[in-house]
Amino acid sequence: MGDRVSLELLSDVQQFVFREARLQDDHQYQAWESLWTDDGVYWIPANGDSSDPEREMSIVYDNRSRISLRVKQLLTGKRHTQAPPSRLRRIVSNVEVLGTTDSGDIKVGANTMIFESNLRDDTIWATRNEYALRPQEGELRMAYKKVLLVNNEKALYTLSFLV
Repeated sequence: MGDRVSLELLSDVQQFVFREARLQDDHQYQAWESLWTDDGVYWIPANGDSSDPEREMSIVYDNRSRISLRVKQLLTGKRHTQAPPSRLRRIVSNVEVLGTTDSGDIKVGANTMIFESNLRDDTIWATRNEYALRPQEGELRMAYKKVLLVNNEKALYTLSFLV
């Protein structure tokens, strides 16, 4: 039966993914930012499942300093599409440990349904998230997060919250 994952590792990974979702939903941007490694990459491809962010369009393709700048911008309160902030709730499911990278990071996949309510309307976003989680100082940190929006081939009216 293939590679087995310990229940302890699976539980740790699930708790990490659930905590990340809660921090995003509750607009706890600084706490969310603290989940990242110093070399973290946050990527949301545009127009399909994209395999190369250097050659294809992206909605977001942030290195660690750009992640920090994104959080600082959200904290200013001057993001007009987020004034007032969207009310968000995520349902996270199908959290799987998929193996390890060559550098030893833990490859994880998860599905997410995001309900967004704001002055404009209510929107449901569906995603497949791919993570590389790295154990550091006894905790997991995100070294990589790729968010595949199910409907990213359609016009996106606004996506100004953390996905």
